[in-house]
Amino acid sequence: MRKRFLRLLPGFLVLLLWPLGIAAKKPRAPPGCAPWCPRNSVCINAIACRCHPGFSSWSGEIITSPVDSCDDINECEPPLAVSCGKFADCQNVDGSHYCTCSPGYGLVSGATTFRNESENTCQDVDECSSRQHRCHNSTACINTVGSYRCRCRRGWTPLPGFQDNQNTTVCEEMSFPTWTPPPGIQSQCLSGFFERVQDLRRRFTPASAQDTVQDLIQSVDELLKAPGDLETLALPDRHHTVTHLLSGLEEVLRTLAKAMPGASFTYQSPAGTELSLVIQEQGHGNVTLGQSHARMLLDWAVAAGSAGSGPAVAGILSNPNMQKLLANASLELDPERQAKLEETHESPLYGVQWRLLSAVNSVFLSNTNTTKLDPKVTFAFSHPPEKPGTRQELICAFWKGADDGGGHWATSGCWTLGSWNNSTTCQCSHLSSFAVLMAHYDVQLSLCLFLAHLLFLTAMDRTEIQVLCSVIAGALHYLYLASFTWMLLAGLHLFLTARNLTVVNYSSVSRFMKKLMFPVGYGVPAVIVAISAASRPDLYGTPTRCWLRSESGFIWGFLGPVCAIFSVNLAFFLMTLWILKSRLSLLNSDVSTLQNTRMLTFKATAQLFILGCTWCLGILQVGPAAHVMAYFFTIINSLQGVSIFLVYCLLSQQVREQYGKWLKRVRKTKADSETFTLSSRTMSDASRPFMI
Repeated sequence: MRKRFLRLLPGFLVLLLWPLGIAAKKPRAPPGCAPWCPRNSVCINAIACRCHPGFSSWSGEIITSPVDSCDDINECEPPLAVSCGKFADCQNVDGSHYCTCSPGYGLVSGATTFRNESENTCQDVDECSSRQHRCHNSTACINTVGSYRCRCRRGWTPLPGFQDNQNTTVCEEMSFPTWTPPPGIQSQCLSGFFERVQDLRRRFTPASAQDTVQDLIQSVDELLKAPGDLETLALPDRHHTVTHLLSGLEEVLRTLAKAMPGASFTYQSPAGTELSLVIQEQGHGNVTLGQSHARMLLDWAVAAGSAGSGPAVAGILSNPNMQKLLANASLELDPERQAKLEETHESPLYGVQWRLLSAVNSVFLSNTNTTKLDPKVTFAFSHPPEKPGTRQELICAFWKGADDGGGHWATSGCWTLGSWNNSTTCQCSHLSSFAVLMAHYDVQLSLCLFLAHLLFLTAMDRTEIQVLCSVIAGALHYLYLASFTWMLLAGLHLFLTARNLTVVNYSSVSRFMKKLMFPVGYGVPAVIVAISAASRPDLYGTPTRCWLRSESGFIWGFLGPVCAIFSVNLAFFLMTLWILKSRLSLLNSDVSTLQNTRMLTFKATAQLFILGCTWCLGILQVGPAAHVMAYFFTIINSLQGVSIFLVYCLLSQQVREQYGKWLKRVRKTKADSETFTLSSRTMSDASRPFMI
């Protein structure tokens, strides 16, 4: 037992002496110092300690309590917030701080840290030239201030799931857009064209983009020069083809232009089609683009849009060979323009005939959101010299695709600024395919009345030859019935226009009237005259005048339709006035379309009474009161000119403005003449010798 204890004694001695050894290694506090000073502090005396620079305690710099501690001061946060200057960041460490340049910047000296703003020399680091970027080899590195971005090379597009101009962008070679024939169109010529398009698509490479564009334009020219069976298609199918060709060409050219090697490209095909392109990586301000057929002025920010892949593109494709496919397309005037023209020409417009003057100019940008552009785009379109005649106008129109794939000309969102020599300037708030049209407005009512009155004045009393007199009577019967039928169509058009003041169905009204007007305006009178002539041809012509006889009630072959038309028109006018009364009270009376419609209604109502009273008195010239009615008929007829002058001239704002301009020119000419005479006298007096 004793021996075992002696063997364990050395171990106990080691355990007893171990704390003493540790205590011997710890530095003792100097004499007169507090032994409890915490870390990051220095002793001051036996009862106080001071924190090292960069540290502080809750009681301040001096510590007098053993439970206090010295903690690091964060110089990079308030209230100190040391300023490192521009493009730099503050970094805190225990007891101190330092400044470093922000990512993408570096010190001129090449050092990595500095102390304060006075030592700041941070400047942008060009990661691209210094090869510090991580761009994929399918992209090009573009240095930016403080960073960089990776953009697809010319002829390349981002892979699915990637975005261009990002640090992680990965790209693939550009491909020819998919362009297939329009569905439901059966045409060998069109099928042959799209076979050539598919061949171009298979052989396309970004390096051959320029050659591919030229070959594509030549293929389009070949199709339009010899459309073959396309001309035999029904109008809806033909216009469907035009819409498909124009939209497909824009998409293909917009895509292939981004693979072009230069900043601009111009090409003119042997058939006269011209293409102008501008391709820029970055652009500011206005850019002018054009060729012999068209010129365009637009803000480059409009072409680039809010975002995009690759360079921004602006282009114009002018094709002068599309007349055959565009034949007989309808023209839809915007409601405000139509109302203004109806007031200017003092009658409703039943249909607008047009003639294509310029090439069809397709305008496209890399920015595909071009429905409401701000600022607007200005165009100048070239065309042969044309001077509009009576009821003619040069208008800027665009090809508007329909929901069913068809299309027609329209004017909404485009304004004609003016025409000079062989050029017309337009401004539009959207982009499409544009052209200058010579519009001719129908004058059917005026034409019928003119021919009827002319025949009445020159041949009413040609009773020598019975057959000729019967023919004249039949012609007068037809022309006057046609005039009244066109008055009926005028009333119907005015009623439908008033009913659709919300403008939602305005285009459908125009299409309905265009389909209805000619069959009714000329067909219905022809049917009535044909039935009358077939039943009683001997009652055309009297011994004293070439008109209808009153025997057997034959005159009612004219009076009956006239009374019916007068009654229906009166109902139309009353309903129109009621609609205007209810709707105009709810809408803004300052809207020009409503003002024009209201003025047109007033004038049409005045016309109803001016012409209606005349014909009512003519109908009443029967029986004992015939002579009295004849006098009234003559007096009111003689006052028709005065009434029309009051309604259509003195009450017309356009006419008053023209009179005002004419009077101003007369006064200016008179004033210039007086000034010239006075000046001449003064010079003459000055030239005489002065005598005392």
